[in-house]
Amino acid sequence: MEMNRGNFIRLTGIIFMSILLYVGLQHFNDVRDALSIFLGIISPFILGGALAFVLNVPMRAIENVLKKIFSRKKKPLPAFFFRIVALFVTLIFFTGLITAVLFLVVPELIHTTSLLIDKYPDFVERVQKLADDISNQYPQVSVYLKDYEIDWSAIGAKVLSFFQTAGGDIVSNVIKMASSVFGVVLNFIIGFVFAINILLTKEKLGRQIRKSAYAYLPERRADKFLAVAKLSDKTFSNFLSGQCLEACILGTMFLIGMSIFRFPYAVLISILIAVLALIPMVGAFIGCCLGTFFILIIDPEKALWFLLLFLIIQQIEGNLIYPRVVGNSIGLPSMWVLVAITIGGNTMGIPGMLIFIPLASVLYVLFREAVDKHLTRKKIPEEKLKP
Repeated sequence: MEMNRGNFIRLTGIIFMSILLYVGLQHFNDVRDALSIFLGIISPFILGGALAFVLNVPMRAIENVLKKIFSRKKKPLPAFFFRIVALFVTLIFFTGLITAVLFLVVPELIHTTSLLIDKYPDFVERVQKLADDISNQYPQVSVYLKDYEIDWSAIGAKVLSFFQTAGGDIVSNVIKMASSVFGVVLNFIIGFVFAINILLTKEKLGRQIRKSAYAYLPERRADKFLAVAKLSDKTFSNFLSGQCLEACILGTMFLIGMSIFRFPYAVLISILIAVLALIPMVGAFIGCCLGTFFILIIDPEKALWFLLLFLIIQQIEGNLIYPRVVGNSIGLPSMWVLVAITIGGNTMGIPGMLIFIPLASVLYVLFREAVDKHLTRKKIPEEKLKP
């Protein structure tokens, strides 16, 4: 291989990265601690970037609508006016939405908790009566379970004690967590200010990124980098808007269904399912478990009917709504969605689930384009590609 300037730079880079990797592995704990400190320092800016991306989705739509409305006027308004109005409307919308959810959920949750504490002894008695009826009707069950004695009174006392002492534990823990709460609030304020600056100057920031890409990368690689960035922005935006729309539809379906069949806690459970449905695939099932528990304490029979209602709505949502609202927006087959959720959940928890689905969609599109490009170059007949 001829040692020209390009090959020399590549070889130098490989040697440098190998040395860096070796030193990093030799001092793994130090590197991990330094990385943790670095992430702690830049975490407000990461939060601000994520917040700016989320707010930019509705803000961009509002800004486009305002431009269409006011474009018919003889004297056009400055572009910055639309930016300020769109940002203000977006912030008002999100603040109102969060406030409404809190005012609906928190009082209902407190009321539900107090009811659960009051109803729990009756629930234990009903379970005991049901167990006695089953034992009388099916003696073989009691013979099988005779070695497993359950002290329902002790279980009930422990559960009741847990609910009664939870408030005192929370109060004592709040005092201990005051310093960390202050840090979280400070990081959020810094991140929020950073997000506002990004949203107000996003064209200028985008222009700076494009200039830097063309300044320090070959033109061909800069074009590819900007194309991937544009694809990522489109995919993440479509996923975010589709996931929010799907959660709202699912929550509305549960509210209508539970109201028709007069299930208890219809508003609370519907909002919980809608919020938890933002977690792909598993969120709605977590909401179902919570809803079933709430209803089970009040009426065990209705809890079974609620499970049936959940299965019906979940089938409708999974087969008709989700593929059209979210699936088509990201273009990722369901098999790879499951893989992305599993990997993201195991590595980064719930944020990983939300990030890895659109990330996997971007990688899937790039890989598909690369495969099509290689097949076209090799001139493979279409007949050979059919199963």
